[in-house]
Amino acid sequence: MAQSSFDNTDLADYKASGALEGKVAIVTGASSGIGQAVAIAYAKEGARVVIGYLDDDAGAGKTLDIIRSYGGEARALGGDLGKSENCEALVHFTLEEFGAVDIVVNNAGFQYPQTSPLDISDEQMLKTFEIKAFAMFYLVRAALPHLKRGARIINTASINAYRGHSDLIDYSGANGAMVAMTRSLARRLVREEIAVNGIAPGPIWTPLITKTFGDLNPDVADDFGEDVPAGRPGQPYELVKAYVFLADPQNSYMTGQFLHMNGGDYMST
Repeated sequence: MAQSSFDNTDLADYKASGALEGKVAIVTGASSGIGQAVAIAYAKEGARVVIGYLDDDAGAGKTLDIIRSYGGEARALGGDLGKSENCEALVHFTLEEFGAVDIVVNNAGFQYPQTSPLDISDEQMLKTFEIKAFAMFYLVRAALPHLKRGARIINTASINAYRGHSDLIDYSGANGAMVAMTRSLARRLVREEIAVNGIAPGPIWTPLITKTFGDLNPDVADDFGEDVPAGRPGQPYELVKAYVFLADPQNSYMTGQFLHMNGGDYMST
């Protein structure tokens, strides 16, 4: 049976090494789940963090409270990052609050399952691509004039970009676009010593799962993640060391790559 806890207080036991001391990070989709866990880990590693989120004020407030309970510095700004002006506002807010941008983590996500391609509306297709693919590009474009040598861009895609998903056709496609843009940006920015990498999680237990699959399968918690070799879903806190690794200034010869955090479900590319 899947674990159904979303409690990122598991990061209380996270052992930091100061890898991101003095850095400023933007982490989107950070009011819960993976983004929240990454924001907390980055703060524990010494970064000052700005979290971007859509409209979950309570979740954003919880992320800030956890970070501050560890003595970290964090700010939050809400807004739909599928709109370019909100990405520009997030970067401007970060510069006003902390004076720099060193790390950009594009983690915002949206998915809505449909059992038939005929049920995917124009509006759903556009929204999915706006949140997953467009927002990533808009935020990178807004941040790029302010990124210096040694900056890091990290994009959260999905295992579905590699193996597909019969009920998440638009979502799989949007993540595929994110993978392609990550590799292209990496080629463009490598001579400027700006690394662009990503993580493609498999089944990770977050509020997004019950929010999007609960209507189709009220018992989603019973079997979610059982199809991977580990036989269970991952928890957000289990991914954060990979995000820290990709943000670490000492990780200077890796770009255009995706790490597959999926409980042993081998991906060939």
